[in-house]
Amino acid sequence: MADIARITEVVEPEVKALGFDLVRVRYFKGSEIGDEEFTLQIMAERPETGQLVIEDCAALSRRVSARFDELEEAGENLIVEAYRLEVSSPGIDRPLTRPKDYAAWAGHEARFTLFEPVDGNRKSLTGDLVGLEGDVVTLDDRKSGRVTFPLANVQYAKLVLTDRLIASTKPIDTSGADEVIDGVDEILEEQED
Repeated sequence: MADIARITEVVEPEVKALGFDLVRVRYFKGSEIGDEEFTLQIMAERPETGQLVIEDCAALSRRVSARFDELEEAGENLIVEAYRLEVSSPGIDRPLTRPKDYAAWAGHEARFTLFEPVDGNRKSLTGDLVGLEGDVVTLDDRKSGRVTFPLANVQYAKLVLTDRLIASTKPIDTSGADEVIDGVDEILEEQED
């Protein structure tokens, strides 16, 4: 299995060089039933918008691939098995991976999966994120009210897509969308002929 800490160490400077912030690096096997291929997922964002457009993803993908190739030529192979590289924006219902995410998204609904149970043996919690103080997360859980747990106990955390979340996010950059739609329309017209 790949060393995710070493991969992150290599990827983060490439992300920063493009002016982006690294949100998450994840390495996993199969995202669909029967999919045996590994995926290296790199999630990044522009600090000013919280998103990446397709050109940003492509630029980061090329940069990371080139860096991995350089390391391989120097004798360090970061990932031995075949894998697909997936570079993306975190999206609206983004994962909460950094302490600053807990401050930025306080007041929004989030879903947590914990390593160790809290509040009567519960490992899954959903509710309004109150925030992070030091290394303690506070959540107004739907079932049991206010609960706290160490940030180190968070296995996975993600915002829940709600109308409130949609209303509070920065508008998505849609530049170039008209050209894409026009191109699709032209292809469909050609297929009908």
